[in-house]
Amino acid sequence: MLKRKIAESKSKRGQALVINGWQDWLAVFVATGGGAGMVPFGPGTWGSIVGLLIAYGLTDVFADNVIWLQNSIILVSVFLAAIGIWSGSRAETIFQQKDAGQVVIDEVCGQVMSFAFIAPFVAQLGQRWRWWMIAGFAFFRLFDIFKPYPINRLQDLHGGFGVMMDDVLAGIYAAALLSLLMTLAV
Repeated sequence: MLKRKIAESKSKRGQALVINGWQDWLAVFVATGGGAGMVPFGPGTWGSIVGLLIAYGLTDVFADNVIWLQNSIILVSVFLAAIGIWSGSRAETIFQQKDAGQVVIDEVCGQVMSFAFIAPFVAQLGQRWRWWMIAGFAFFRLFDIFKPYPINRLQDLHGGFGVMMDDVLAGIYAAALLSLLMTLAV
C-alpha cells in the first residue's frame, strides 16, 4: 500500500513545463503557491504552510475585530479559489499532467478556508488562538490526504474545478471540526 502511494505521488508530478507567454508564467507562480509546489518532497504540505501563514497573518492583524477577521478569511478564500480554478486549468497544459503535484494553490486555499469559522473564538481565547492554528493545519492535512467521501469524488471534475474543489471541501470539513472543538474548549 505504501509503495503504491509513493509510486502514485511520483507519477503525479508534472514532468514538462511548457510555457507560452507571461500568462503561463503567472499561472505557474499562482498554481505553485509562489513556488512552494516546486519543492520535490511534500509539496502539498508546503502549500498548506503558505495557506497557514496567510491565515495566521489575517488572524494576527484582525484579532481585535471579529467582523473584519471573518470577512477577510472568507474573501481571501474565495479569491484563492477563483484564481486557483484559473491557474489550475492552465497548469494542466503547462505541466502536461492533470492536477500535477507541483500545483498547490488548492492546498493554499483549503488551508485558509479551514479557519473560516475561528473569528468568534479568537477574542475568547486570547493568545491561545495560535495553538489552534496548529490544530487547523493538522485537520486540513488529514482531510486532504485521506479524502473522505465526497472529497474523493471531487477530484474527478474537469480542469481547475477538479484541482480545487476537493481541497475546498477538505477545508470546509476542517473548519467545521475545528469550530466544533473550539466550541467545546471555550
